[in-house]
Amino acid sequence: MTTPNDPIDAEFTVDSDDSAGRLASAPSYAEVTGYTEDGRPTLDHVRDKIERRAATAVGSEELAGMIPEVVEAQEAFDKRQEAAKAKLEEIRKSMRADP
Repeated sequence: MTTPNDPIDAEFTVDSDDSAGRLASAPSYAEVTGYTEDGRPTLDHVRDKIERRAATAVGSEELAGMIPEVVEAQEAFDKRQEAAKAKLEEIRKSMRADP
């Protein structure tokens, strides 16, 4: 049985496509940095950045919706919106009734 303090033996892995048993080549500059050598971002880098921002926005919105103060503020806002719609409808009816 091993304990968390026991050392772990490292081993090399071989790319499955390489039948000769050679180690896989190192990633390119663009793969590591997300930019080409002349400083332009790669499509994968831009796509990842957009997806990360979208996920952050969705997550932030979900988290904000869970905070009790935000829920109360949203409920108060909804009540004001309903009251405003009712008042507007009342004004419209009174304007139609007056010749």
